[in-house]
Formats: sequence, structure tokens, C-alpha cells
Amino acid sequence: MSTFANQHLIMKGLKRVVFIISTLMQVAAAQQPAAPKLVVGIIVDQMRWDYLYRFSARYGTDGFKRLLNEGFSCENTLIPYTPTVTAAGHTCVYTGSVPALDGIVGNNWFDKQTNKVVYCTEDDSVQSVGSRSAAGSMSPKNLWCTTITDELRLATHFKSKTVAIAIKDRGAILPGGHTANEAFWFDNTSGGWISSSYYMKSLPKWVNDLNGKKLPLGYLKQNWNTLYPLATYIQSDTGAKPYVGKLAGSNTFPHITDTLSNNAYEVFKSTPYGNTYTFEMAKAAIVGEHLGKGSVTDFLAISFSSTDYVGHMAGPNSVEVEDTYLRFDKELGAFLQYLDAEVGKGNYLLFLSADHGAAHVPGFVKENKIPGGSLDDAALSQSLNEALQKEYKVNNAVQGIMNYQVYLNNNVLKQNNLDVNAVKQIVIHTLLAQPQISNAVDLSNIEPATLPQVLKTK
Repeated sequence: MSTFANQHLIMKGLKRVVFIISTLMQVAAAQQPAAPKLVVGIIVDQMRWDYLYRFSARYGTDGFKRLLNEGFSCENTLIPYTPTVTAAGHTCVYTGSVPALDGIVGNNWFDKQTNKVVYCTEDDSVQSVGSRSAAGSMSPKNLWCTTITDELRLATHFKSKTVAIAIKDRGAILPGGHTANEAFWFDNTSGGWISSSYYMKSLPKWVNDLNGKKLPLGYLKQNWNTLYPLATYIQSDTGAKPYVGKLAGSNTFPHITDTLSNNAYEVFKSTPYGNTYTFEMAKAAIVGEHLGKGSVTDFLAISFSSTDYVGHMAGPNSVEVEDTYLRFDKELGAFLQYLDAEVGKGNYLLFLSADHGAAHVPGFVKENKIPGGSLDDAALSQSLNEALQKEYKVNNAVQGIMNYQVYLNNNVLKQNNLDVNAVKQIVIHTLLAQPQISNAVDLSNIEPATLPQVLKTK
């Protein structure tokens, strides 16, 4: 057989292969669903997984139950890093990365280069927009990698819009990523939504219009009582507990907020009305920015911060938490119906997750004879300094404790010619003497430590 014939057969075979691949691609294209007009990302700050089911007897059919019935629930998951705080959690969800790679290692951390504590989204190079306070001097500059919202804008050559909203600045800024068109958060000084010059020069009219309604003050006038008779909250402790924090001067219902004169907006954030206000802002953003109305997919990132404020105040076994989630379920259902009407059912993709959960309050654990307790970082830091003072006759060798990490004062160690490794061994020995601490390791020599590999590297 001639060379020409061989080449001819080879080419004929290639044509067949190309035809088959082309046909398969055409079939795949025909089966591929249309891109959603809008992606809605929801983070419920401090929502434990069990809240989906623990309070479900009183959930309606339009909120959490609709998501479970019509969507997918990913319940066999793992958080491969510590600490699990707001900033790290929001960043992990939106980057798919971990603190060691995305740069957001906590809400705050100590920067040895500048010798100061850094807040995760602080940025002195930008100014507040919508307020005279410094609450808007924020940006995503400390975020090292891109988010899914960044990648969407890159994939559409910045034709898509990204709007991020949360009561907490970090709950909006970090999900919005580097390229968000707008990010908004709540300001205690103005009592409304603000932003940063990183994103804009002035607030859009629709934001000013919403701020002008002074909704937080209206919510506070309603006080906070339970949706149902207090005695029917069988999943929670209904009595006053000494370990539960006070809201507006009371640790039991009703919480009287209509007479507040000082710190009213701070109290507002620790009520379910903070979530209500966030839902109102989300709806205003959809209309004001025409989200889901363009030729490409837009992204609305919403974080509900008040669930976290309530959780820290009262704990997961409180009526306050249960009532907050019963209210949230109703408002979530109404929001989904709003999306059905405004964007179109089937035209949007929505996911809901949490940045972290919450442990039981130590007082609750002790009350119920379960082993547990708490650890005071300030007291522990003092005990470490006392141990080093006893050994080396130096003061303040430990600078502080943050994110489960002990920071040594390198200037003190250097000035007194102390052996860093010897100091670390005393610190580790003192830490291990604490009944609340199971292990302590030297981060600069973490490889031989008996820790799960995932925690060593993340």
C-alpha cells in the first residue's frame, strides 16, 4: 500500500473522529442549561448545621424547607483550618481556599513587620462613603487570591455586576472580592448603609433612599418579643440564665428597645431586625442595580450578621437564637418568593451556607454536667509572662495571644539575648499545664508535631 493511501486512510479516520466529537459536543450543548441570570450567595453567620432540623417543626414550607426540598444539601463537609471565625469563613466559601493561601487568617492578626494588630479589611488609603465615621476605611487589600465573584467578572470581561451586602463590613467586602462593583455595610454612627471610596465616590440614589427611611429606629420601636408564647419554645431554655448576656438591660423576653437612647444601633445589630434590614437592602439592590436583567450572570452576595450577634449574646440553647431562626425562615421564604417574581423562578441560582458554627456556652455545659469550660487569653498571657519573668527576670516577653497563637516580643528577647527556642519550650510547658489545653506546638517546627496533616498545612 502506498504512502499516499496510508495518509488517506489516516485522514479519513481523523474525519470520523472529528465528526463524532463534534456531534457529541453538539448534543452536550443542546443539553446544557442556560446560565442563571443571577447568582445569590447567602451566608448565615454562626448558623449551626443542626438548626436546619432542630427548629424545623415550626419552619414554614417556603424557607429552609424549600431549599432542602428543591435543592441539594451538602452535609458531609469539613472545615480544614483554624480559627473558624467570620472573616476566614466568608473567605473560604468564596475563594475555595484556606487561610494559609488566601491571607485572611482571622478577623484580626498580629503583623510582626508593622508590630501592630491588623483588622482583616482595614485600609487607611480609602475613606468612608455615606458617613463621617472611619467605618468605611475598608477594602479587600489583605485578600491574597480571587473569589468566585472575581472570577465571574473576569469571565464576562467585567460585564457582570457584583453587589455585596452585610451588617458586618468583612461579611460584605470579602465575598465581594477585589472587583465588586459595590459593597455595603452598616454604620453605627449614621445608622444606615455605607461603603468605601475603594468602590465608589458617593452612595447610589437607591441606597440613600433606603437610608432615608431610618428603618433601624422603626424596628427598635417594635421591641423584641417572641413570635409564639414563650413557654412553647421547647427547644430552648426559657428561664433567665446567669450565663446569658443582656440585651437592652435584660436577659429575658421581652427585650425593650423602644426607649434606648445610647448605643441604640449597636443593640439593633443584636436583634433579628438586623436580618430584616439586610433583606430589605438586598431587595433594594436587585431593583436599584437591575441585577439579573442583563445579558450575563450577575452576583448578589448577602451575609446575615445578626444571627452571629444574637448567638454570641445568648448562646445556641437560648430562646433568642430559636426565635431569630424562626423569624429568619419566614423572611427567607418571602425573599425567595420575591426572587421568583422579580428575577423569575428558574432564572437564579442560590446557595446558603455558614461561615462557622458555635459551641455551647460554658455555663450551659457546666449546668448540665458536661465537661467543658473557658480559657481567658489575657490571664493566660499573664501566666506566660510570669513564667518567663521567673526564669529570665524579664518583663513582657509575651506580647499577647490571638487566634490560638502566642506572640513573643522579639524586641525583649533580643535586648536580653534570650534563646528563642528555650523561651518557646517554657511557653509550651506552661501552656500544657493548663487543663483547657490539649496540645501546644512550635509553629516554626510544626512538621514533627502530632497534629492532623490538614491542620499543619492549612
